Amino acid sequence: MESNAVLLESKSSPINLLNEMHQLRLLGHLCDVTVSVEYQGVRAEFVAHKAVLAATSKFFKEVFLNEKGMDGPRTNVFLNEVQVADFASFLEFVYTAKVEVEEDRVQRMLEIAEKLKCLDLSETCFQLKKQMLESVLLELQNFSESQNSEEESSTQPSILLESNAAAVAEADQADCPLDPPDSPADRPSNRVSPEVPATKPKEKT
Repeated sequence: MESNAVLLESKSSPINLLNEMHQLRLLGHLCDVTVSVEYQGVRAEFVAHKAVLAATSKFFKEVFLNEKGMDGPRTNVFLNEVQVADFASFLEFVYTAKVEVEEDRVQRMLEIAEKLKCLDLSETCFQLKKQMLESVLLELQNFSESQNSEEESSTQPSILLESNAAAVAEADQADCPLDPPDSPADRPSNRVSPEVPATKPKEKT
């Protein structure tokens, strides 16, 4: 009777593998490649593992697969126009899947990711730039809304004052007419006064 197959899967193994490779690189153990970077006269060398670089960067994969032979215990790779700080951040990312950089360096990290053909870093930079852009747009929207609300609040008092003034004027006119009669006798009437004859008598010839 055949038994059913079961899956043995470790969730922590990929993280542990990266952490161990990172520690080996920091200690310089089992490193088989030296990467020299230079930018505007500033130069530095970094030791790493071919397998890690080849697995995370198509650029390094092509370099290592096309090399004719070893020129010593380690392979040397030279990179021009790459800043030292940027490549150090690149190495930290490919060995740990995360790196902390300043906001103004995100674009540079995207450029080095494209130069070294590191898809994971490119996608990470794109997502971060998208979040930063959305954050800026949200701040602009909130600022615009606050400006509009301030303008509305500044115009409302004058409108209220005008409406109040109009109401007071109407009330004054209702209570105090322009030409009030002095007494009931002075008010106009349709009756003819007895002192004033209705018709003028004809003169005798």
